[in-house]
Amino acid sequence: MNPACLGRITFEAAKLQREHPPRFKHAHKRLVFERAMASAEPRGTVTYSRWAECPLPAVMPEAAPHVTLREDSFGYEPDELPTVAWYLNFAHTILFVAYGGPLLAQDEQQVLEHPALGSIREALVNPREPGLRPVTREDGHATPVLIAGVERRCALATDVDLDAGRPLGLYGSRFAKAPASAVLGALRVLDPPTQSNIVAMEAPPGGFGRYTRADIAQALATAHAGFAAVCAESAGMIPDARVVVHTGHWGTGAYGGDRVLMAMVQLLAARAAGVHAVVFHTVSPEGSPPVREALARIDRVTGATRDVRATVDALDAMAFVWGASDGN
Repeated sequence: MNPACLGRITFEAAKLQREHPPRFKHAHKRLVFERAMASAEPRGTVTYSRWAECPLPAVMPEAAPHVTLREDSFGYEPDELPTVAWYLNFAHTILFVAYGGPLLAQDEQQVLEHPALGSIREALVNPREPGLRPVTREDGHATPVLIAGVERRCALATDVDLDAGRPLGLYGSRFAKAPASAVLGALRVLDPPTQSNIVAMEAPPGGFGRYTRADIAQALATAHAGFAAVCAESAGMIPDARVVVHTGHWGTGAYGGDRVLMAMVQLLAARAAGVHAVVFHTVSPEGSPPVREALARIDRVTGATRDVRATVDALDAMAFVWGASDGN
C-alpha cells in the first residue's frame, strides 16, 4: 500500500529566507550562518511534505537493498540520475525543535549546514493546513517529513583534531564550549551550494530493561513509514528512480536505543518499503560491528521466514535491552 501525503508545500528558496529567516540563537551558529550565506542568496525551490504511516506488507519482498558501510558522517554527495538519494534526520517529534540553540547533535548540525531547514520550521509554526504541521509523530503514529531540494551551504567538521583546535571535537554539547576560532576553523563554505533531500523521522524515544514486542513493532512501523514515503516521493520526482537512503545509528544516542536492533529495524524497513540501496554511515570503525551483526542476524531471520509478523517475533526473541542516553 502506498503512503498518503498529508500535506505538501513548495517554497521559493530566496523568498523563504527573506520572509522566514532562521533564528540561530547561539553566537557560534549565527557566525556560521553569516559566513555560509555571504556568497549568494538561496536559489531554486524546496519542497516540504508530510506523510501518514502506512501498513507494512504481510511478507517481506524477496529483494533486499544493497547495503554499504561507510566509517564516516554524511557527505551529501550528489548522485547521478536516475538515483534519488535521501539523508536521514534524527528527528524529535517537533521538527527541528532545538536547531537554534547551543547543542550540535545530528539534527542540529544538519540544519546548520542546510539553513533553509530552519526557515521551513519558522514558516510552518502556524501552518495554514493541519497536514503541514511540523511534527514527525501525531496521535500515536509516525508522520515522517520529507524536504526535497534544500541547499547545503556549508560543511562543519566535528571530529577531534588537535592541530585545528578541536581537542574534544565539536559534537553535541562541546560545540557551545569551543572557542569561535575552532568553529571557524572547522567550517567549509560550499560555493556553489549543493542540494540534499532529507527524511525526518523520530526513533522510539527511550525505555528501560528489555524491549517489548510493541517497542520493536513501533520502531519498524516508524522506519517503514519514512522509507515508504521516500520511495513514493522519489517516484514522483524521477520515474523509475533508484532510491538510496543514507542513514546511521538512528535513535541510539540521546534515546539510548540498541545499535544492533535499530540497525536491523532500519534495514528491514528499507526492504519492506522497496528501497534499492542503504548507505550506513557508522562515523568510526567502532560503529561498524553492530551493523555487521545486524546484517548477519537479518540473513538468519529472513532465511527462515519472510513473514513480517514472524520476523517481529524473531526480533523480540533476541531479547534486546535498552541502553542509556549519551546526553546529546
